[in-house]
Amino acid sequence: MADEQDRAPNNPEIVVRRLVKETGITEEQARELIFFLGLQWPSLLREAKALAAKQR
Repeated sequence: MADEQDRAPNNPEIVVRRLVKETGITEEQARELIFFLGLQWPSLLREAKALAAKQR
């Protein structure tokens, strides 16, 4: 089972803020990822980290 920390809340705005805080992507990018991937935290985190790396 996934840790509590690995699961995303059901509220997309909370997920947006968490992605921005943890990865440094923009809110718009976070919302786009959620639109395409849903609220699957491991997938969101992986893609957000990839986006953040491209921005550097």
